[in-house]
Amino acid sequence: MKKVGQRMRCVVRHLGRIDYREAYELQKGLLQERLRGRIADTLLLLEHPPTITVGKSGKLENIRASREKLAGAGVSLILTDRGGDVTYHGPGQIVGYPILDLRARNRDIHQYVHNLEEVLIRTLADYGIKSGRDHNHAGVWVDDQEIAALGLSVRQWITMHGFALNVNTDLNHFALINPCGFTDKTATSMAQLLGHELPLDGVTERLLAHVAGVFEVDLEFWDEPAAGTYYEKKTATLV
Repeated sequence: MKKVGQRMRCVVRHLGRIDYREAYELQKGLLQERLRGRIADTLLLLEHPPTITVGKSGKLENIRASREKLAGAGVSLILTDRGGDVTYHGPGQIVGYPILDLRARNRDIHQYVHNLEEVLIRTLADYGIKSGRDHNHAGVWVDDQEIAALGLSVRQWITMHGFALNVNTDLNHFALINPCGFTDKTATSMAQLLGHELPLDGVTERLLAHVAGVFEVDLEFWDEPAAGTYYEKKTATLV
């Protein structure tokens, strides 16, 4: 457990656009490395190609399109082991998968969820978007519209999966599902609310600043390697 006032390290890896299954396999490997203390806490930031995922408590009836229609639209369907129901991932989202050791954070899953939501709420506030929580459902909302979904998994107190923030997301794809199982609520995006698209890099920079502040971590940034090479470490301070 960290000492009072001591900041932990968190390595940030930008993966770009990556298949959901590939990102899942990477998470599993990192979880084992974190469990053994071989790596620091790690945050994967990425986009997925159009993908619908169904969580452990999800119901297939919350997918409103046939497999044929999904295939025709170029949308993959994957059953996964995260918590939650049905959600959509696609280009224009910022997806974050933290591999964090909650053993060093009082084994407090509720606080972890609250902190993830707080990061997203503060990021949206930087753009003048007022958002909040639904205390009956993890995620971040603007009125009754979900702008960021959370779906988590914790194994031996190490976290997997995470959040998806709709920045420039194609909201038409949400019509293929009942997002997070809701039939009376819809999804929204930063672009829809602001009336224009935003540079993902700029939103990511603000989000990382709030990760550092809310989780009280020092961020380290790693370049992704060329084939057969090791990582080149970079450090940066965000304010």
